[in-house]
Amino acid sequence: MADGESVDLPLAIKTSDLPKRAASALVMIAVAGAALWLGGWWFDAFVIAVSAVCLAEFLRLVWRGAKSSAWRAAGSAFALLYVGLAAITLMALPVAVVLGVVAVVIATDTGAYFSGRSIGGPKIAPRISPSKTWAGLFGGMVAAGLVSFGFFYSNVGEGAFSVMGAVALVIGAGLAVLAQAGDFFESWLKRRAHMKDSSDLIPGHGGIFDRADGILPVAITAGLLWTQVHL
Repeated sequence: MADGESVDLPLAIKTSDLPKRAASALVMIAVAGAALWLGGWWFDAFVIAVSAVCLAEFLRLVWRGAKSSAWRAAGSAFALLYVGLAAITLMALPVAVVLGVVAVVIATDTGAYFSGRSIGGPKIAPRISPSKTWAGLFGGMVAAGLVSFGFFYSNVGEGAFSVMGAVALVIGAGLAVLAQAGDFFESWLKRRAHMKDSSDLIPGHGGIFDRADGILPVAITAGLLWTQVHL
């Protein structure tokens, strides 16, 4: 099979791990939701713990994929900065904004999945991520834009139907592009490291980095936008 070529597997094989994935997803949602609801140091401890595991998985990919000591050092420094900045940002943002970040990433993944599957079409970068299509990216942008608008409208009411409402749509769509870029970046790291997943920590989902790859750049960008508006 050529590099980047995908195999059309039977539906039964594609969905054989669906119960396991669903159960793992419910556990992750419950734990993250409890941490958000408790807030304070509970949420900070949750973010720190998840970020530490994510960083360890990131470093593992770097060390397995880098071709020299210099690249390992540079990759390790970037991993620490990237994950650390996202963690600090999530702990500093208000809970409502954190929920918005997570919702935008989930909307991006959901919109991309359904539009990519239903429309198909040209791949974005088949050698890095064979399943990602331009239709999927557009669908993710639309879904994320609508979610962003929904959060904005819930905060300001009727005033959302204004220029700022349009800005919220654009910001959501832009964050979707960043989420997909984070996904591509991790896929590129895994290919260089010859690994399917960042780890096997989460049954049916891979590792923490596999679940957080889109949240990292979105959180950092959301923090920068929040700082510009409120400082």
